[in-house]
Amino acid sequence: MARPASALRGHILESALHLFASGGYEGTSLHDIATAVGCSKASLLYHFTSKDAILTELLTPAGEGLAALDAQLVPLDGREATEAAVTGYVDLAMRFRREIKILFADIPGMTAHPALGSIPGTVERLLDALAGRSTLTRDVVAAQMVLGAVFLTGASDVDVPAQELRDEMIRAALRTLRPDPGPEHD
Repeated sequence: MARPASALRGHILESALHLFASGGYEGTSLHDIATAVGCSKASLLYHFTSKDAILTELLTPAGEGLAALDAQLVPLDGREATEAAVTGYVDLAMRFRREIKILFADIPGMTAHPALGSIPGTVERLLDALAGRSTLTRDVVAAQMVLGAVFLTGASDVDVPAQELRDEMIRAALRTLRPDPGPEHD
């Protein structure tokens, strides 16, 4: 029995997301996706004009989420900016774990993908918020470390319940960003 078109489209996206996350975007062909879905390549191409069109649809929600977080952080400053940036960034990492795996496989190529919008500018603003708008070396370095650690942890297969992982990522990030009120260095 044939699946309804919308169900097939969803199945194509889910299968492609799984295959891209496990085998990489470059290592996955349209034939691989069609085989996993159980449809012909022609049926797949009816729903998506190319492999890049599938990737675009998969990455667009992550790009939109990052843009929404960016807008939310604009009016915030100091500790409020740091906490909102950490919580928002960890939530995005948890929501888009498989998409992060795809990005992680080819960071330069994937972060330039049109579906993700203006990543470099957005990441710079996220780093600024993570640092609490501070330009002190310790705050800037800690923000860079948190950015990378959350990204890497989001892409990993940590065997921990999702809510517990989220909570621990937030706690660890906040500890890293404000470990103690010790001396400040330029």
